[in-house]
Parts: sequence; C-alpha cells; structure tokens
Amino acid sequence: MENDILTQQCRPAATHNFSKHPCFNVESRHLYGRIHLAVAPKCNVQCNFCNRKFDCTNESRPGITTAVLKPMDALHHLDEVEKKINNLAVVGIAGPGDPFANPEETMRTMELVHAKYPDKLLCVSSNGLNIYDYIPRLAQLNVSHVTITVNAVNPEIGAKIYEWLHFNEKTYFGAEGAQLLLMRQTEAIKRLKEYGIIVKINSVVIPEVNEHHVNEIAKYASKLGADIQNCIALIPVKGTPFEQLHEPSVSDMRIVRAKTSVYMTQMKHCARCRADAIGLLGQDVSVSVSETFNTDLYIAVASSSGVSVNMHLGQASDLYIYGLEKGNVKLIEKRNISHIRRMKNRWVELANALQDCSIILVSQVGTLPQQILKDKSILVKAVEGSVHDIVSSLFHSKSIPKEYLRITGFCQSGDNCYR
Repeated sequence: MENDILTQQCRPAATHNFSKHPCFNVESRHLYGRIHLAVAPKCNVQCNFCNRKFDCTNESRPGITTAVLKPMDALHHLDEVEKKINNLAVVGIAGPGDPFANPEETMRTMELVHAKYPDKLLCVSSNGLNIYDYIPRLAQLNVSHVTITVNAVNPEIGAKIYEWLHFNEKTYFGAEGAQLLLMRQTEAIKRLKEYGIIVKINSVVIPEVNEHHVNEIAKYASKLGADIQNCIALIPVKGTPFEQLHEPSVSDMRIVRAKTSVYMTQMKHCARCRADAIGLLGQDVSVSVSETFNTDLYIAVASSSGVSVNMHLGQASDLYIYGLEKGNVKLIEKRNISHIRRMKNRWVELANALQDCSIILVSQVGTLPQQILKDKSILVKAVEGSVHDIVSSLFHSKSIPKEYLRITGFCQSGDNCYR
C-alpha cells in the first residue's frame, strides 16, 4: 500500500518511471541501484553535525567520499561502473559538499550523463541555498527529483544547527543566516513544484535541538507542495559541535515519523548514503575511483629512489611522474617540488603543479593536505611498497594489493581501517 502511495504522490508533470527508483519505491531498493557522482566538494553552509574531512570504507554517511571527480572523470567513472553493475537506474549528485555551491561542475556532469544515458533517472540533493536559479536547467535535463535538506523552519532552532552560511559573497550567522536559508529553501521548493519536479525533504533528527520540531518541518513543507519526507537520525561525528549527542534510536525515529506522517508521506528505508555510493541501498559495492580514473592523466609518486613508495608527502622534494604508453607503465619525469614548501598556500600550489595527475602515492600524509588535494580532484593514497606493482595495478584498473595500503586520516574503526 505504501508503495502505491509513494508512486501516486511522486508523479511530476513529466513522465518518470519511479518503479526503478530505490528511494521512492520500497521494493525497488532490492532490485535497482544508484550511483552518486562526487563532483561537488565545496559547501555554502556549515552544519554543526557535519565533518567532511574523513573518509573510511567502514563509514557510510553523507558528506564523505574517497575522491572528488571532475565532470569528464565522473562520466568515465560511470562508464566503468556500468560495465560491472547492470542494475543502475539512478544517477545522483549529493556532494560531498553542496551541488549548487559547485554549480558549474554539477550542471556539466548532469549534461554529460543525460546526453549519454538519457534513460537514467537523474537526481540531486541540496541544502537549497543556491539552487533556485538552476531549476529551469534541471527541468530541461529531465531531472526526476530534487532533495532539499530542511532541518528547521524556526530561525532560532536553525541558529543552533548552522554555524554559518555563505551567500552572494557575504557570510551570515545565527538566526539571520537560518532565516535567509529558510527563505531560499521556500522559494526553491515552490519553483521546483512549478516545474513539475518531485521534491523530497531530508530532515536530520537532532536530539535536544530539533527532535520535537521535525513535525513542524513536515507541516511547513507539505503546504509548499513537497512530496515526501526522509527523517534521518543524527550520526554524531567526531570533531563536530554535536559529537557528544546520542544517535536517535529506532524507537525514537518511529515516534518522529508517526508525528510527521500526519502531514507528509515518509521514506523509512534511507541508507544515509555516502557521496560516492554505488549499488543497492544498504548494500553498496566497492568500485573505487582509483580503479576507474582517467588513464590519460598521470600518477605522482613520493619516493626516494623511484623503486618504492617510501616518502611522507610533506617531506618529499621530488615526485616521480608515471604515465601509460601503449599499455606499458612509463616514467615521464622526476618533478621537483622543493620550492613549493616555502609557499603560503602550499597544498593548493602543489595541486596546481600536479594538474596533469589524478593520484599521488605517498607513504604518509596529513589530513589537511589530503583534504585540500581531494577538493582539487587529486586522490591521495597512502601506500608502501613497489612503485611498479602499485602503479601498474592502478593503470590496469585493478585494486591496490591490500598489503600495500596504509592508514590515512581518521575513523572510529581504528587500526584495522585501511584505505
């Protein structure tokens, strides 16, 4: 019965087959998969529950990804995944930042995907702050639905959730920022419905902050014409202002959904997906970006001799640059980067010096350079071992042997988390 309700309430002016959308059809989650293309690293709102610095294969939560892709690399990644998975019905963009804090990358990626895969359902998830002007283009691309994350419709409550937001070259704080965000979200939801686009409202349920307010969000969004709400239990993340809060229990969420269902149909099977999720909801498959990167680009290696990957990125004076020529791995050059150490924006300058590279292999790396380089679409891999073996694995679309992998960043899984 719930399936029928979802299908009836989620039919836009354009014709879309929602029977294959795992977020809108409960049964299809077991049959059809989705892929999220992580092309949007920047965010224009800082939420007090969000930390996008860490990536771990043992974590599945919004806002994290192994790598940030450029639009053409995202299409290449999709091409490769299509060869391995035959049930992908939906292509979405959900970060790791906000798609419309990165509008050109987001729209270009959607244009490329729509041109090559016109039968795929396209969707995008946003905080709603900057989406308004792009809605006509989304409609032209036949985007089937848009998710807007609304965590408060009371600016005083919103002020507790959002640290700041950045809009039109100005930064807003407190209730003023929350009020602006709500106004922009309201305008966006109305316009999306005018264009016949299905709107899903995501609401993070935060104990002691908005848990008793979520039904008001449902009531407000329903009046605007939104179609369905997805109440998401807070994941307390280390390094955020809300890290000490508890995650709402299944019972807590049942009570929240009972109250909100008075106003809106509820999605109850959310998997709280990563920004690079692939496969069925709750059953993501591992097809890493490092296995599908553009082989026209090079691999940089931090090595003392070119034989083994054995240098910390922060200590390397040179990087060995490798490419693929007629199917064979070839050393292109030994590139000196010692002068970059003295520069003010060291890691940004390093990214600029490695624009022809898609991956850097190092023995160790700090969280800050890892994040900055990832934001510049350069994946950093912490490994130790034979340069030839590791580089060959990457260029020939194979996984790096597990014995070569080392820990980078942080996750609560401890020393058993290799990535």
